[in-house]
Amino acid sequence: MKNFRKVGLILWLTLLGSASFAADADQPPITVFAAASLTNALQELGDGFTKQTSIPVRFSFAASSALARQIENGAPADVFFSADLEWMDYLQTRNLIQRGSRHDVLGNRLVLIAPADSKIDLKIGPRFPLAKALGTGRLATGDPDSVPVGRYAREALTTLGIWNEVADRMVRADSVRSALAFVDRGEAPLGIVYETDALIDKRVRVVDVFPANSHLPIVYPIALTSAAKPNAAKFVAYIRGPAGDAAFKTYGFTPVH
Repeated sequence: MKNFRKVGLILWLTLLGSASFAADADQPPITVFAAASLTNALQELGDGFTKQTSIPVRFSFAASSALARQIENGAPADVFFSADLEWMDYLQTRNLIQRGSRHDVLGNRLVLIAPADSKIDLKIGPRFPLAKALGTGRLATGDPDSVPVGRYAREALTTLGIWNEVADRMVRADSVRSALAFVDRGEAPLGIVYETDALIDKRVRVVDVFPANSHLPIVYPIALTSAAKPNAAKFVAYIRGPAGDAAFKTYGFTPVH
């Protein structure tokens, strides 16, 4: 009888442990809509968060503009992590984010890139000869009418007095990673991307960094959507904590708590 009870206790404990594991495994995933430039850092952080909490995280990476419009159209996102303030403002004015959960998290720099084997040498400054350096090629960056990196690029080139010289010679990519790919593949001799994107691609090199005063500060805000699941706040807290700071610094971002 004692052995029977002992076996029964072990079986009960085993079932209890299995039930607890199943409860963890059955937690609904958090869906994060994030700017394409955050891809590598957030994938690493998502893995760390899931390992620590057993809460799965799914990502959708694209231009902030595309993601904001998807959320506006009812896409089931829990977290929005934008590459600029305007698209977060866009959702906030439509009451599609939780205003109190909004925080500015990261900064970045705008850089001019070329293929790694390119001989182009330019120093960015007022009226620098960008058009001449392009030769018969085109300048790759995000679409200035919607994609944040393109907006920053247009502002910087306007400030430096050369926007009109290159405006009709642009590859208007749908995201910063698409712009990076044009230069990576040698399809564009020059591109304008974030410094963090240039750092992860060994087939491009930074020609020069745009002066910080030539464009608005590059700021990445994060917020819970109005339909966010409760666990989403845990993920936001995690990436705003020490783990997030360490990962983002590794990839070249500047925390701006």
